[in-house]
Amino acid sequence: MAGETTWNAEDLATLERAIASGVLTVSYSGPPARTVTYQSIDSMLKARAFIRAELGAGQRPAVRYASLRKGF
Repeated sequence: MAGETTWNAEDLATLERAIASGVLTVSYSGPPARTVTYQSIDSMLKARAFIRAELGAGQRPAVRYASLRKGF
């Protein structure tokens, strides 16, 4: 996962579909187009976390709600 490889939202979706189906070999359309055979679902989950971090998809925007009360 290191080096010149770039990840996109389609790569993330492809990996998530493979995780859901239990398939260990994933073909990414790229660029660059590539096929990866993962050793386990755990390694796929780690790759998914990495891609999410690269894309910023794992972050939720901070939301705060006001809470008001009358009296003490």
